[in-house]
Amino acid sequence: MYDVITIGAATRDVFLLSDHFHVAKEKHLSSDSEVLYFNLGSKNELSEVILTTGGGATNAAVTFARQGFKVACVCRVGDEESGHDVVRALKYEGVVTNFIQHDAKAPTAYSTILTTKEGERVILVKRGASDHIKAKEIPFQKIRTKWFYISSLAGDIALLKRIVAEAKKMNARVAVNPGRLELEKGFSALAPILKNIDVLFINQEEAAQLTGISYVDEKLIFEKLDAAVRGIVAMTKGPGGVVVSDGAYQYSAGIPKAPIVGRTGAGDAFGSGFVAGLLHKNDIAFSMILGTANATSVIQHLSAKRGILEKGKWGKWPRISVIKKALKNHG
Repeated sequence: MYDVITIGAATRDVFLLSDHFHVAKEKHLSSDSEVLYFNLGSKNELSEVILTTGGGATNAAVTFARQGFKVACVCRVGDEESGHDVVRALKYEGVVTNFIQHDAKAPTAYSTILTTKEGERVILVKRGASDHIKAKEIPFQKIRTKWFYISSLAGDIALLKRIVAEAKKMNARVAVNPGRLELEKGFSALAPILKNIDVLFINQEEAAQLTGISYVDEKLIFEKLDAAVRGIVAMTKGPGGVVVSDGAYQYSAGIPKAPIVGRTGAGDAFGSGFVAGLLHKNDIAFSMILGTANATSVIQHLSAKRGILEKGKWGKWPRISVIKKALKNHG
């Protein structure tokens, strides 16, 4: 019996940090658009280069492993050195890799993250094997777990439905942190799935996109999502912190002040930290603190995994306070 099985993307990541990467407003674009630029033909010195692994499924798996849980990862990698590195990195963390799929044709997904000294980024992506996870290669009949944690599935709604259905059969709980391609399928396509999941993770912009409601109408967004999701809705708001609803109560928390080196992996760190909190104590407020602490630690490093917390380390974040209030429309 596993505590958690993570399913989703696995990538080879290269982080490039340079003082020569600059952010500026673009006059020809919308007023809130910014661009990362450097002069064409110029040679730009890099202050740091980190070769590592990423992807929602592997990042989350490392959180659960470091929190002391028995975790396996389901992802798809190429049959080359980058794919082997993904597997080796997970084994080093104590993650079970028996269910990782190896693609003989498609290469391991690859991301280059150009990062400014302020922590802003542009990500260059080559999608590969991660886009082709095969349901038939997941041995559901042999898997028993308390939780499934699902990240981006490259828009494969059929696979998402299958995982949720299999979880129901084994009485496992399901957390979903959908990727852009799943969200682009629209609310009507996701609604039958949302009613069978225990936790939905979504950021403010994604919530507005999915519900068709302006992000400033937070109350209306939560009313729609609370009605659609069986369990908990957790909406992250960047510097604005996080708001969580279980349909009866709404919880909110800010984020502690911390230096930002890179933002990559913050969403994965919050989501997996939150579910780890539920595994530890089944308490929403504690889960928010652990998720926020995990994400805050991650953004202080130029890697999605380097800052992931180990078990017991959340105690260093007493500045995170959670406000709880009853929803007026409950009961």
